[in-house]
Amino acid sequence: MAKEKTKKEGKGEQKKVSHAREAGVYPRLAEKYTKEIIPAMMKRFNYKNVMQVPKLEKISVNVGVGQATQDAKLLETAVAELETITGQKAAITKAKKAISNFKLRQGLPIGARTTLRGRMMYEFLDRLVTLAMPQIRDFRGVSDRSFDGRGNYTLGIKEQIIFPEIDADRVTKISGMDVTFVTTANTDMEAMELLKLFGMPFVKREQPIAKAS
Repeated sequence: MAKEKTKKEGKGEQKKVSHAREAGVYPRLAEKYTKEIIPAMMKRFNYKNVMQVPKLEKISVNVGVGQATQDAKLLETAVAELETITGQKAAITKAKKAISNFKLRQGLPIGARTTLRGRMMYEFLDRLVTLAMPQIRDFRGVSDRSFDGRGNYTLGIKEQIIFPEIDADRVTKISGMDVTFVTTANTDMEAMELLKLFGMPFVKREQPIAKAS
């Protein structure tokens, strides 16, 4: 009996160590930021010290479910899918105003959102640029025109099935989401360079055609 207990205890300790190692894994993009992105940004913008280098502060993911006013199950599904994609619990968003034409009452649940920071943020961004985006049909990159003037960028995703965590065969309704990247950059130019170094595939903006005089 003593030997059996010892074996069980040993297996238990191995599992604890294994989980501890998994929990202690440093996100690939977090390491890339420290070793590659910071030096590149300092060279590009001539920062005097490391503290001036912009960083990715958080990523907010929002899903709107307008038809939830007529079918509550759609909202339940959207919440479950958002939590599966981000690996984090989602919060229900409610209507701020009543709109009679859409049969929308103030305080009615109409979507879900979650905010990612730290490890969860880096892991989501990694999956987004390396696994999800390449699944978009005829994908050629993302627009560089969705910055807000304060160093933040919002990306619209039309289909949740591009994420590998979602089983397309079980999806009953295609839905999209808005992903907002909040940075500490002072300008959109700095923010774009930061996200580009993280792997965000921006499409080069076409030069305006000169008008004839």
